[in-house]
Amino acid sequence: MREFEQVFSIIEEHHRLMASSLPLIASENVTSMAVRRCYTSDLGHRYAMGEIGERAYEGCEYIDEIERKAVELTKRLFNAEHANVRPISGTVANIAVYHALTSCGDSIFSLPVECGGHTSHDDTARIRCLNVHFLPFDSERFNIDIDAASRMIREVKPRLIVLGASVFLFPHPVKEIVEIAAEVGANVIYDASHVLGLIAGKQFQDPVKEGADVVTASTHKTFFGPQRAIILCKSELAEKIDYAVMPCVVSNHHLNTLAGYVIACLEMLEFGESYAKQTVRNAKRLAERLYELGMKVVGEAEGFTESHQVVIDVDDGEKAAKTLEKAGIITNRCLLPWSEGKSAGIRIGVQEVTRLGMKGGEMEYIAELISKALDGIDVRSEVVELSKQFNTVKYTFEESHAYSFI
Repeated sequence: MREFEQVFSIIEEHHRLMASSLPLIASENVTSMAVRRCYTSDLGHRYAMGEIGERAYEGCEYIDEIERKAVELTKRLFNAEHANVRPISGTVANIAVYHALTSCGDSIFSLPVECGGHTSHDDTARIRCLNVHFLPFDSERFNIDIDAASRMIREVKPRLIVLGASVFLFPHPVKEIVEIAAEVGANVIYDASHVLGLIAGKQFQDPVKEGADVVTASTHKTFFGPQRAIILCKSELAEKIDYAVMPCVVSNHHLNTLAGYVIACLEMLEFGESYAKQTVRNAKRLAERLYELGMKVVGEAEGFTESHQVVIDVDDGEKAAKTLEKAGIITNRCLLPWSEGKSAGIRIGVQEVTRLGMKGGEMEYIAELISKALDGIDVRSEVVELSKQFNTVKYTFEESHAYSFI
């Protein structure tokens, strides 16, 4: 019984930590209470293998309604020809696409991790026995070098080109890459995991409109949903994609969080544009103030950021991230193109604090707290005081405390 109680005690401590901190991890967000209510429903006990209306399990009448609504809302949000809502993570979604569109030994292009690429664009692809080539990168512009990339793609003639990133400050040259891909018979996949909410809110590039064959995305970063994923694709690829998802990489697809995703879609349709606008404004103001305070903010030549992310070069990212954590400022270290394998950067995301209602003035204050903390000044009490003022989930139908434990 003591261990039983300890588990809940540990969870409560975690909730208290987050409620007294500034959560600035770029790959995280906080869901509304309406989304969280879905997690604890009976749906979490059930399976729904097979297609809507043709399940291998009985008792799926209402589950079919939920999944049908998830597909309809996804297609509406992103103006997609086809949507698959079954992947349970962004990496699983990418694995499904590799399975659907490539064969062992094919070549693909993607960004290396030190230039912002995700591990599922490299190591995970190699599990499929794919030959991974890296897109050339312009470090000053912090974006793909389209001229060099054009030459390499025409020379290698890959089967797949992966765009999108984990450190993602600026829109990628989707239209240009799509044109080159057509010349060599390649498909273009765009991993929108980090910017899905910004796309839904019409504040970032639209990869579907710009011609990407497939868009994959996790649903819990700038999007309002639980931790799962979606795949959007052109209709001619639908059958291949759907088969690659189920039964190839997904069996049970976590129906309780699927219901939560439906709620998140409805929140995005109602509040997504205003949220996305404020998120990008906040990121820009944070970056500008950090720069004014003398910090090396990446992407200066392009205006620092067009997304929810800000990246600062601090030489020793691990040390800086630990220092900020002690102050209650939660970030993560990252590689940079010039860091030679060393985590020299700090990646900051403003999407969660934006959902808590913070705006430009708070971004300026957070920049000052970051600067002070990295200079060795104790700002923990100031962080706690600021977090107390912003602990309610906004941009939702029913506002609630962000870190209360059910």
